[in-house]
Amino acid sequence: MAGLIRREDIDEVRSRTDIKEIVDGYVTLKSAGIGSWKGLCPFHDERTPSFHVRPQMGTYHCFGCDESGDAIAFLMNIDHTTFSETVEKLAARVGYELHYEQGSGPKKEEVGRRQRLLDAHKVAAEFFQRHLYTRQAGPAQQFLGERGFDGEAAKRYGVGYAPRGWDHLLKHLRDRGFTDQELKLTGMFSEGNRGLYDRFRGRLVWPIRAVAGEVIGFGARKLFDDDPGPKYLNTPETALYKKSQVLYGIDLAKREIAKQRRLVVVEGYTDVMACHLAGVTTAVATCGTAFGPEHIKIVRRFLSDDGGGGEVVFTFDGDAAGQKAALRAFEEDQKFVAQTYVAVEPHGMDPCDLRLARGDAAVAQLVENRRPLFEFALRATLKNYDLDTIEGRIRAMRACAPIVARIRDRSLRPAYARQLAGWLGLDPAEVQRAVDAAGRAPREERPDPQRPEPESARPPTAELPDPREPVARMEREALEVVIQCPDLLGEEHWRQFGTYTFRYPVHAEVRDAVFTARTDTGPGSGPAVGQPWVDAIRRGLPEPLHGYLAELAVAPLPAANQKQLEGYVTGILIHLFELQIDRRRSDRMAEMQRMDINADPERYRQLHRELLELDAQRRSLRQD
Repeated sequence: MAGLIRREDIDEVRSRTDIKEIVDGYVTLKSAGIGSWKGLCPFHDERTPSFHVRPQMGTYHCFGCDESGDAIAFLMNIDHTTFSETVEKLAARVGYELHYEQGSGPKKEEVGRRQRLLDAHKVAAEFFQRHLYTRQAGPAQQFLGERGFDGEAAKRYGVGYAPRGWDHLLKHLRDRGFTDQELKLTGMFSEGNRGLYDRFRGRLVWPIRAVAGEVIGFGARKLFDDDPGPKYLNTPETALYKKSQVLYGIDLAKREIAKQRRLVVVEGYTDVMACHLAGVTTAVATCGTAFGPEHIKIVRRFLSDDGGGGEVVFTFDGDAAGQKAALRAFEEDQKFVAQTYVAVEPHGMDPCDLRLARGDAAVAQLVENRRPLFEFALRATLKNYDLDTIEGRIRAMRACAPIVARIRDRSLRPAYARQLAGWLGLDPAEVQRAVDAAGRAPREERPDPQRPEPESARPPTAELPDPREPVARMEREALEVVIQCPDLLGEEHWRQFGTYTFRYPVHAEVRDAVFTARTDTGPGSGPAVGQPWVDAIRRGLPEPLHGYLAELAVAPLPAANQKQLEGYVTGILIHLFELQIDRRRSDRMAEMQRMDINADPERYRQLHRELLELDAQRRSLRQD
């Protein structure tokens, strides 16, 4: 375990540190007389400078908010770092070797190696930023411009461009004295038969910074069609960069998060930029991973998440993947004292697109229109059930009851139990009993809201529909061809398959996992095939469905050669799409039969038009 830093070493680091030099990195200071400097306080809002620094005394004091201390206290307050982290950072800054009691701290060579990695990242970030303004960076400049970001915004966020070629950055860092052994540890390079080469090539690049502002990694966006890599490529795990512990934008947002006691979690680099420029200055994004426990540890320091009152607002797309992300976030909800919310734009736009379409005010309004995360989890869970049947409503109640039982504000639980009863058309007393029972159940026995149906009501073996049922057989056969032959599907097949409404929740869950895998493997270049494709799908499914996925992946397809296989795949998908059209047609016919034509003639004409459109869609399937 790490030991305590010796008191003499702390005093030595403090005496060697120039507090003015430290504060200058955060506050614009002007002379206030001999040996004194002043500026606007970074810890509270003010128009007249009341923040004073006395370098000879090694202290600062604000006469407006009474904040005061030395260089260590200043960095702890402004960067929200621990005492040991702060002392170690200052010791590295002045080149002083620390000694530890009751344990050991980082070895001198480890500290030196870490600093060399940080130096390499700093040089690389400057290299990328300079290249953004070259003629070759035209596509990068166009990308930023089309998303509403000017040169000032690019500079503020350190956005750069990695030139096309194999060794531009490599040569630059070698010329700056970095060895190949050091460069291997940065994650900025790959290694082939001929040695190291640039990992980021022909891409728009964002520097990813730690809480204190040091560059520790990069995220890079594809710009050219002939780039075979994924849409976004991040630094791999290194000694500096641990994606589960990194939040993009935290260095810029930390002060406002602490001030407003609000954190807004978005999904991408451009979303963070758009939010900040629109006035939502507490936005951050995860880097290629879900918001998890390690991220929570980081933000709790800024939210002062110990007495309640803080807010965490998640923004997700309104599609199935966004709903799953929200439900995953809900699973972490109990680790916060802060209230958790979700903000979803009705038309599915992310903050960057929303800013482009409707301006800065719309982005701010999106966050203000947030809803409690548990309410969103309830609505998302209900979508997994057939609420037209009593069986479906009962299963939905059993799945939603634990969500209501987990609402931290106990006074809200009865109201949401009544609301749930209204949504389901069930007796409020019955729903309240289910909520009470869920609250008493041990955590491991509670249903998982991410499952389409609760384990207690429907064990894994009962999840699977009867294959003799025609619709079940058709849906299963369609999943078989999509899993076994994804390369034979055209974009139109994928589009229609994505909009198909599966009758059986287990089939819908497999379809969602297929689309998640397709997104992860890069939809622009098509899905992977074979074992990697199946493995990617498996990662999106709960363990009880892994066996069913294996069945779908090995089921024999009735085709003797490639031509027959292509015909079979197309035929199965056409039958599936026809099934949905027929289902929609029957729904509209039934509504027309129930309604009074004279009471609502416009609705009747609308239904008639929709029937004609459905008939046309059915004919076009066969013509294609």
